[in-house]
Amino acid sequence: MTHPTTFQYLQPTDAQKEAMQKVRDAAQVYAELLAATVPDGPDKTFIMRELRTVAMWANIAITRNPDGTPRP
Repeated sequence: MTHPTTFQYLQPTDAQKEAMQKVRDAAQVYAELLAATVPDGPDKTFIMRELRTVAMWANIAITRNPDGTPRP
């Protein structure tokens, strides 16, 4: 069963916002490397989409405990 706040917006703390920005910055750097290195095609499209997904889940993990409850 999911936590009641699983599908609700959680306002990140300032420390969480800082950590989330670091994740976004790192994902952007990696995305730029991939864009410049990997040949165009369906594999590249898949890679870029998955990177977006990974960055999103990393940010979610910053705001939630393993059981889905909000991190303090």
